[in-house]
This record gives sequence, structure tokens and C-alpha cells, in this order.
Amino acid sequence: MPAILMPSCIEHGIKPPTTPQPPPRRPDLSTFFSALSQVDTSGSRQPQNANSIPLPTDVSAAYRLLANAFDMMRGGGSSASNLPHDELMESLISSLMENAEHPPAEVQGVPDEFISELERVPKGKLTEDMSCPICGNPFLDDKFPLVVRLPCHKDHLFDLECIEPWLKLQPTCPLDRKTIWKKKEAPKKENLEDGEEEFDDMYA
Repeated sequence: MPAILMPSCIEHGIKPPTTPQPPPRRPDLSTFFSALSQVDTSGSRQPQNANSIPLPTDVSAAYRLLANAFDMMRGGGSSASNLPHDELMESLISSLMENAEHPPAEVQGVPDEFISELERVPKGKLTEDMSCPICGNPFLDDKFPLVVRLPCHKDHLFDLECIEPWLKLQPTCPLDRKTIWKKKEAPKKENLEDGEEEFDDMYA
């Protein structure tokens, strides 16, 4: 029966009924985090050899994997996808690919401790018109949304699952590109006076 009705709709210029498209699913980032573990020297992931630096090919791979994941998140760059977050995503992907082509000596992302201390936004404070700037999904589409606020602006809210991989590579807010974390250089031991506090590399 559907095979008979469908041509009839087309003949009469009637568009067949469409079902609402589900929100884009976030891609599996396990490969990205596996690559990240090879190059991330922030926080508790300091390499055993303090003088070792990540290989440029490994650094490049981490940036490229996240760029590919973000591209999948926005629909593979399809021109038919004209979602509000497309412009931001294109900018983020371009930045990631630039770093993949010219990898830095070290990844400048934030440590896990910084991410764990980001302000969580309770579900009761979220409204139906609020969505993640990265994946574009309304926060309340998740039964148990895990939304964080970046310290640069009260309205810069993100799904933790989306913002974490970006922050592990770039210590900046995707929206205004403000640096939200800086790694302080540890003072030389001979310059420390008695009673001086130990070095703390957390900054926001």
C-alpha cells in the first residue's frame, strides 16, 4: 500500500509526510581520548620522563581526530545543514585543523582538575530555548543534562561532553576565545624562601 500512495503524492505535488529528525548524536570520542593520553602533559598526566615531549605526529592526530568528530557533529559539512551553531563549528574545526597541520610542541589544554571544578548548572536553571553551542542540542533533551558554565561569561554554557575535549586541547572559550586557564611556570627552587607557599598551577 505505501508503494501505491507514494507515487500518488508525487504526482499531485504533495510532499510525503516527514518524521521529525532526531538531534545529532555526539560521535564516539574514545579514539580521541586515547590519542590525547599520548600527548596530554597537563595536571596529573605529566610524563614519567620530565624532559620528554610529545611527538608532532601524535599531537597532530589528536587535533585532527577532534576536528573530524566536530565535523560529524555538524552533519559532515553538508550544505543542507544550516543550523545556528554551524558558523561556530566551522571556526572550531578550522582552528583544530590549523593545529593539526602545524602542531605545537606541547598541547596547551587544561588539566582534568580544572574541568572537574567548572560550575555545574542544575537542570532547574535550564530553559527549553537553551542549547549547547557545540552540538546544537537543547540541554533539556537530555533526561539528566550535565551542563557547565565557563568562567568567562555567565551565559557561556556547554554540555560537559562537548566542551571537555575542546578544553583538553585549547584553554579558551569557544565563543569569545578568551583564555580561561593559564599554566604558571614553576619558580626555581633556589628562589623559594623559607615559608613560601608551594607552586600552584591552577588559574582561572
